[in-house]
Amino acid sequence: MGEVALYAGLVSHRHQHDTAVLVPVKGFDAAKGRLSNILTAQQRADLAQRMAETVLAAARHLPVFVICDDPAVAKWATSQGALVIKPDRPGLNHAASAGLQHAADQGFGRAVIAHADLPLAQDLTALCDPKVDVLIVTDHLGDGTNVLSLPTSAQSAGFMFGYGSGSAARHETEAQRLGLDVEVIQDPELSWDVDTPADLAMFDTASDLYVFDLPPSSSL
Repeated sequence: MGEVALYAGLVSHRHQHDTAVLVPVKGFDAAKGRLSNILTAQQRADLAQRMAETVLAAARHLPVFVICDDPAVAKWATSQGALVIKPDRPGLNHAASAGLQHAADQGFGRAVIAHADLPLAQDLTALCDPKVDVLIVTDHLGDGTNVLSLPTSAQSAGFMFGYGSGSAARHETEAQRLGLDVEVIQDPELSWDVDTPADLAMFDTASDLYVFDLPPSSSL
């Protein structure tokens, strides 16, 4: 697995229009519980919403679908110009599967599934036309799956999502099981997500968008 930068300028408009971006988003009030020892509930909700807005802005040239079962998130997504997919049961794996099925039903040939907590995301269009069938962008530890680009036909082929700890390896194995070419990478922008106090400490001087009155890094 190597670290590569993604260059959106090389992507044709044809491939852009054939790709849907899917962003699963949980209720902002329930987000980022692991930050509860350093951020208030309102700060966590604000942080989650700002990061989600950053991800949607990174997909601004593409059709975007927010997958959520929270009415407030659905209202927010609509205000951001996104369409809303409401899954019939909870869980990230089911949300991704429901989103991929919807994208396939709408005639998209590819889907880019992006987490909503990527504060450095700038442009997702380079993921519309990867050199392989399945492109996995891991978190900065190389463990989780922050962004997954795959053909929508993987849904009918039986692709099984396996988010959670170790998901990058599971998704790689699943793609190989279906005979799909797969590449696993890290990206300077997309591999950084925020789940823990240590993650947040990486950004507390990077942008005032994510700065709160945090304790010193040594105490995180």
